[in-house]
Amino acid sequence: MRWKLRRKILEISERPLVMGILNVTPDSFSDGGLHLDRIAAVERGLQMQEEGADIIDVGGESTRPGASEISVEEEISRVIPVITSLRSKTAAVISVDTTKSAVAKGAMDAGADIINDVSAFMHDDAMMQVAADTGAGVVLMHMLGDPGTMQDEPVYGNVVEDVAAYLMARVEDLVSQGIDRESIAIDPGIGFGKTLEHNLELLAGLDSLINHGMPVIAGLSRKSFLGKITESPIDERLAGSLAGLSFCVMKGVHIMRVHDVKESVETIKVLKAIDDRQ
Repeated sequence: MRWKLRRKILEISERPLVMGILNVTPDSFSDGGLHLDRIAAVERGLQMQEEGADIIDVGGESTRPGASEISVEEEISRVIPVITSLRSKTAAVISVDTTKSAVAKGAMDAGADIINDVSAFMHDDAMMQVAADTGAGVVLMHMLGDPGTMQDEPVYGNVVEDVAAYLMARVEDLVSQGIDRESIAIDPGIGFGKTLEHNLELLAGLDSLINHGMPVIAGLSRKSFLGKITESPIDERLAGSLAGLSFCVMKGVHIMRVHDVKESVETIKVLKAIDDRQ
């Protein structure tokens, strides 16, 4: 598996890659406020790289359930200085987690490589042009509704089939607008407009996405459905997160989006060591 980014091609062959979550927000569900300061954010990004992260995913707007949208100006002020500083200090792959084309364009100018859009490029019509013009790697995620409404009684016919069909349709839309198919990765959006049962069904049915020949990203780190299963608060969901990560890796997911980079990298190393002996 390969993923074509703006300045390089990521080969995903030896093991799944790890995308470290760097939220530069005051209100993200797990780490809001921890890295709002630019210096603290850059230090955490560099630490994640040292811990083994393959990608540093920088986001300036919370997409937790019930979150409100912030202005383009505010998001730019949070994200761009961090990406600029990171790029001056590391050659690591950097992604920007945004639904706004102006933020994505600024991030690309600052040195980012990937646009990670939870709306699958549906929020901002100009996002496709930014991706096409810059040659950025792209992440298309499935979300029912928007962060403010997505958990208001989500309903599907068949969640696995519905999510797969939606993502494949979005892939074709982007390709028709000049975006290289090899630049696109897909994300089923665990926790984004899904009940506990929907999330479990999606995880069990990951084969429906993995068999389409493009990188699949899964992000379930510390999410509320894990808390429902384990009855654990956010800061005590590491074990559940690693259990979910292990399942995804064994199913063939190519990239795991995580908060706990060191622990996730070590878990993948153990899984690979065992798998190599089979």
